[in-house]
Amino acid sequence: MYNPFSLLGKRILVTGASSGIGRAIAIECSRMGANVILTARNEERLNETLQQMDNIQLHQIIVADLSNMDDIKTLVDSMGNPLDGIVQCAGFTVPKPFQFVNQKDIDSIMAVNFMAPAILSQMLLKKKMLNKGASIVFISSISGVWVSYVGSSLYSASKGAVNGLVKGMAIELAAKSIRVNCVNPGMVETNILEKGIISDEQLHNDMQLYPLKRHGKPEEIAYAVIYLLSDASAWVTGTNLLIDGGYTLL
Repeated sequence: MYNPFSLLGKRILVTGASSGIGRAIAIECSRMGANVILTARNEERLNETLQQMDNIQLHQIIVADLSNMDDIKTLVDSMGNPLDGIVQCAGFTVPKPFQFVNQKDIDSIMAVNFMAPAILSQMLLKKKMLNKGASIVFISSISGVWVSYVGSSLYSASKGAVNGLVKGMAIELAAKSIRVNCVNPGMVETNILEKGIISDEQLHNDMQLYPLKRHGKPEEIAYAVIYLLSDASAWVTGTNLLIDGGYTLL
């Protein structure tokens, strides 16, 4: 059956694949026929992701801490054959009012959210590990691009930097037929919402700020990523794809 969104036979690297959006992306890519390389710091959780994927034998786990330069180099050296796609999903937030932010906070969040995906992408390019027509997808956020929040200055800064990087990379890599795009989700139901940091009442109140009256689901972000990885988006590059349930309309 004809399917322009198929990833059959494509080799896709997914960072942050041990949970949340990254896990959903890895699982959904496997369902679309991709051969997936999963990476994150926690091997046990990576294996949990793998067990939920189709055709388990086709996929590979590489444990790496992307805040560590040696681990990034090891990851690149472990790729084997060139890739058809990269999904840069690893990231975290430090919820802290700006006046209390310190140098360590800045260094840590920029290292993982911005420096790691930038350096990993650069290393893979220098090693000629991306096929012609490959697609690089960064998971950013509405925060730092369209909106921000109290205590979110650092996270917003890191994601704003990612979106700027995507635009420049898209222009430079077009000559190699490599596309670079960004997905910008609003609030998504991930494990951060299960840790008791945010109360049920706070979650309910936040949902009311969305025209669709709910938060997103990880697989809904994965579907957008699949579009950007697939040949269906062959004429799409430098785009910030907004997926926010209408939040930024208000």
